[in-house]
Amino acid sequence: MSNSKTVDTFASQLLGWYEENSRKDLPWQTDPTPYRVWVSEIMLQQTQVGTVIPYFNDFVQKFCNVALLAEATQDQVLHCWSGLGYYARARNLHAAAKQVMQEHDGKLPDTLDKLMRLPGIGRSTAGAILALSAGRRCPILDGNVKRVLARYHEIDGWPGKTAVLSKLWALAERHLPDRDISLYTQAIMDLGATVCRRRPDCAACPVAAGCQARASGRQLDCPGRKPVGKKKQRDVIMLIVRLADGSVYLERRPPRGIWGGLWSFPEIGQASEAADWCQVRLSCLVEHSQALEQIKHSLTHFDMNIRPILLDVVPTGVADAVMDERQNVWYNCDASQPIGMAAPVAKLMEQYANCGERH
Repeated sequence: MSNSKTVDTFASQLLGWYEENSRKDLPWQTDPTPYRVWVSEIMLQQTQVGTVIPYFNDFVQKFCNVALLAEATQDQVLHCWSGLGYYARARNLHAAAKQVMQEHDGKLPDTLDKLMRLPGIGRSTAGAILALSAGRRCPILDGNVKRVLARYHEIDGWPGKTAVLSKLWALAERHLPDRDISLYTQAIMDLGATVCRRRPDCAACPVAAGCQARASGRQLDCPGRKPVGKKKQRDVIMLIVRLADGSVYLERRPPRGIWGGLWSFPEIGQASEAADWCQVRLSCLVEHSQALEQIKHSLTHFDMNIRPILLDVVPTGVADAVMDERQNVWYNCDASQPIGMAAPVAKLMEQYANCGERH
C-alpha cells in the first residue's frame, strides 16, 4: 500500500501529464455545468467516447437543460438515445430530470447523498458531477479508474466483488489531491481511457515507475475479469407488417427487460403463424410475404438472432381497431413523430418502411 508521499507523487504526475497530453476539447469539457457533466457521465457508462460525442451533442441541443428534459416525452428521449444501447440509462435520466424539477427546483443537488437518490446516479457518477463541474473533493471509480488503480497497486480480483471494490474506493479517495480536483478527475479517467487500456501502453504512462503490476509483469492480470460463461443464443421472429402507404406496425416493449420502453416489431413463435396473426390481431390480409436475411445483434448477456419477415398487408376491416396509442401504432416515417427504436429495429425500418409509398 502506498504512503502519503507516493500518493502525492501519483496525483502530481497525473496532473503534469494531463497538462501536456490529455484531451481537453471533448464537448462536455467546454462548458462543464452539472447538467452537461451528468448527461455525459450517464452516456459514457459502458460506451466509448467516440460513440458518445454525436449522441451527446444532439441530446444537449434538443434538451439543453433539466427543465426541457423533464418536459419531454419518453419517446422523444428514447429517440435521441436510439442506437446508444443500455436504454435504462435514458429512462433513468428522464425520470431523474422530473424528480429534480419536483424536489429540487430544477437544479441538480449539490451533495453526494442527494444526487445518489436520483434514478441512475450511483456513487461514482455523483462524484464525477461534483468533481468535474464544481471541483468538489469527491472520488470517482468508473471502469477506467478501477483499471488504473488496480494495476498501480496490484489489486487482485474482479472489482465487482465487494472486498475488491472497497479497496479500490479507499485508494481512489486516498489519491485525491487537495486542489485541481476537476483536472485530476479528468486526468485519471483519461489515463485509463487512452493509455492504461486493456492492453496498456506502459511506455507512455506518467505513473509507470510506481506501478506495482508493471514491476511484476502482471498488467494484464489486474484487475481480475468477471467470470463469464458461454454466451446464450436467442432466436426471434419479427414481423415487419407494412401498409400500402409505407406505415409499419410497431409495439412498445415492456418498461423492463431488453429495449425497455422502445418501439419494436411484433414477435411470433413460428413463421407459419404470420398470416393468421395479421388477420386476428390487425384485421389485415397478407398480400405478399418475404423472409429477409437474418440479423445477429449482440447484447450483454446473449446474442439475438433476428429472423425478419416482411408482410405487405391490406386492411379487411378497421385497421386501427386494436390501436392503443400508448402500446402500439401504425408508424410512418414521413408523417409520424420520431420515436425511440433499438438499433436493429431502426435499421430494418429504414430499409423496408421506405418512409413513404410502397413499390
